[in-house]
Amino acid sequence: MATRKTAPKKTAPRPAGKQAAKSASTPAPAKRATGGKRTPANAAGASRPDAADAAARRQRALQQQVDRRDAAKPKKKAEKKAVQAGTRRQPENPLPKQHLRKPGNEHALEVEPRYLAPDYQGSGKLEGMTAIITGGDSGIGRAVAVLFAREGADVAVLYLDEHQDAQTTRDAVEAEGRRCLLVSGDVRDSAFCDAAVDEVVETLGGVDILVNNAAFQLHTESIEDLTDEHLTETLMTNIGGYFHMARAVVPHLREGSSIINTGSETGLFGSKALLDYSATKGAIHAFTLSLASQLQPRGIRVNAVAPGPVWTPLNPADKHPDEVAEFGKDSAMGRPAQPEELSPAYVFLASPVTASYISGAVLPVMGGPHG
Repeated sequence: MATRKTAPKKTAPRPAGKQAAKSASTPAPAKRATGGKRTPANAAGASRPDAADAAARRQRALQQQVDRRDAAKPKKKAEKKAVQAGTRRQPENPLPKQHLRKPGNEHALEVEPRYLAPDYQGSGKLEGMTAIITGGDSGIGRAVAVLFAREGADVAVLYLDEHQDAQTTRDAVEAEGRRCLLVSGDVRDSAFCDAAVDEVVETLGGVDILVNNAAFQLHTESIEDLTDEHLTETLMTNIGGYFHMARAVVPHLREGSSIINTGSETGLFGSKALLDYSATKGAIHAFTLSLASQLQPRGIRVNAVAPGPVWTPLNPADKHPDEVAEFGKDSAMGRPAQPEELSPAYVFLASPVTASYISGAVLPVMGGPHG
C-alpha cells in the first residue's frame, strides 16, 4: 500500500539577510539550462523583498549617522586661488621670505616689482606736460613715472635717499624718450618741498601734475607701543608732506593741471596694526575731496587712488619674512598687485583727455570691491 506524503511544517521566518524556510506552495526554483541547479542568488536568499528592504533601511540609517558626524566636523577653509585678469601672469604667493631695512630698496627685493607695463601703449595723453612724483624712486611711483613718460611727460622724481633705485627710475624714463630730474630730500621739511618745486620749474620749464606718493609705514600691534617719534614720522610724511607739496606746487599750476594723491584701502576699511598709517590715509582721502572743492574754480582737478596690497619695498621693510611671503594672499585677487597694474589709473586721472570731468574722486584699485 502506498504511503501518504505530508506537507512540510511551516517555520517562523529567519532574521533578515539569512535564508528563510520555504512553504510547500512556493514555486519550484528556477533551473539552469545545464542541469537545473539553483542559482547562487536564490541559494543565498537575496531575492526576497523583505531581506532587501531591511538591508536598505540599515544602509540608510548608517548613512544618516555618517552625514550627522560629517556635518559636526569643522569645515576646512578653501584655499584661495590667485586671480590673473591681465595680459600676462603676475607673481603669486608665496613670495620670497625676506626683510629689508627701512626705507627699503627695490633693487634688494628677490622678486623685482613689475613696473614697465610692456603691453601698455602710449598715445600722447600727457604730451608736453611736466610731472612731479614724490616717492618716485620705486614701487608705485616708479611705475607711474614710466607710464607718464610713455604718454609724453617729463618727470621729476623726488625721493628720500634711495639713490640706486632713483637712478633706475631715471633710466627707465629716459628710455621712453623723456627728461627726468632726480631731487633727493625729505617731504616732511616744507623748505625742501619749496626748493624742490622751484628746481623743477627752472629745470623742466614748469609743472602740470603733482603725484603725492611718498609714505612711511610701520606695523604696531598695540596702541601702547606707538611712540611719539613713530607717530610724528607717519603723520608728517604721509599727510604733512602732501600739504607741503600741494602748497608749493599750486601757484605753478594752471587750468587743466591736476593733483593725484595716493591713498589706501586702509583709509577706507582701517587696519588694526596700522592705526597711524590708516588714519593718515583716511586724512588723504578727505584732503583730496576738500582740495578738489577749493581748486575747482581754477580748473585744477584733484583726485586720489586707493590701492590694495601692492608688491613694493614698503612692506618687506616693515614685516617679518614669514608675513612677507603671504603678503596680499588674503586680498580679493588672492595675491598682491604689481605696480604696473596701478600706474594706468594715475594716467587716467592725470590726463585732461580722459578725466576732464573727474575731480574729488577716490579711485579704488584694490582687486575687488572690498579689497
